[in-house]
Amino acid sequence: MFVELHVIQHFAPSNLNRDDTGAPKDCEFGGVRRARISSQCIKRAIRTTFQREQLLSPEHQAIRTKRLLGELADRLVAAGKDREQALAVAQRLIESLGLALATRQPEKTEYLVFLGRHEVERLANLAAEAWDALVAVDDARSGEQQRKKSRSGIPSEISRAAHQILDGGKAVDLALFGRMLADLPERNIDAACQVAHAISTNRVTMEFDYYTAVDDLLPEETAGADMIGTVEFNSACYYRYLNVDTEQLVSNLQGDTDLAKAGLHALLQAAVSAIPTGKQNSFAAQNPPSLVFAVVRQRGLWSLANAFVEPARPRDGRDLVQESIRKLDTYWGRLVGMYGADGIQGGWVATHEPDQLQALRSAPCHPVKTVSHVIEQALSAAFGADSHQQKGAPA
Repeated sequence: MFVELHVIQHFAPSNLNRDDTGAPKDCEFGGVRRARISSQCIKRAIRTTFQREQLLSPEHQAIRTKRLLGELADRLVAAGKDREQALAVAQRLIESLGLALATRQPEKTEYLVFLGRHEVERLANLAAEAWDALVAVDDARSGEQQRKKSRSGIPSEISRAAHQILDGGKAVDLALFGRMLADLPERNIDAACQVAHAISTNRVTMEFDYYTAVDDLLPEETAGADMIGTVEFNSACYYRYLNVDTEQLVSNLQGDTDLAKAGLHALLQAAVSAIPTGKQNSFAAQNPPSLVFAVVRQRGLWSLANAFVEPARPRDGRDLVQESIRKLDTYWGRLVGMYGADGIQGGWVATHEPDQLQALRSAPCHPVKTVSHVIEQALSAAFGADSHQQKGAPA
């Protein structure tokens, strides 16, 4: 089963996701410039929302870090081990996994690794259990003894145990967004969730905020600013889209259907409420979505981005948000008319602009009053009527 989420969200002047020059990210779509928020930025906002709103218990969340060595050493020190030896033991265990440490910063791995908190805990436990063997490792071993060891000098049984630990640790965000370990391709995890770059439904032009700052202790007889600068920004109405393969999600969570239900619930909640943090102290663009539309289907996936090939603009008494919702509704109707609704279990939509809906009022879609109803109905269709979970994943 697949669950799709479509969102229309209009932001006031902002710079939510900027490029290497500090400008808001953009792209060309339909022959015109559009505002853009990257998929990576959206996923980061979702993951931090999991934590901030406590949508998942900590043991079902992952850590993305280059500082695995320090984290393992800290856990060993907390268990009473000597810090210098703890760092050496942690380094040997990491190397036994085939994860390279950075040449210039040996306290870090060469690249970010995405590990479930339970995986990190189990690696620390393995290091503690195999402490004596890891402390005694001598990389200069030779002869028959060397042939019984891994290339790093770690006893082969310890290396195998370390590799077996990397099973995803039943971390929901890791199961949703996947993992690629260049040095350990056999421990990669295929993402259950696809997240599109959000693009504006309307044409955008970049604007500049010219600002000055004045020294509070500036003498009265002195005029002028002590700092001058510019910040680029725009205002745009975004179409956002993601989908989840529930079978892949259950598989990534080692067959734990209850955790997959809770994870999907958390994802849908976070995807609606998550807002990127870029320049928010300067713009405070805390604007909630104007439309949330969830679809549950057995096959096929429909992004509705092409509803906006022709940019939306205020017309016939409709503002930009209303026109964007109308265009999405019209495009949905065209797709259903062309391909039919076979395989679609249902669709549920909540919006504060219900007058713009026509196609989304017809089966298999159902207007509902609140976003909570959208999420509850989608969960019920995807996993069964008993799928509604309270906040937080099962322990």
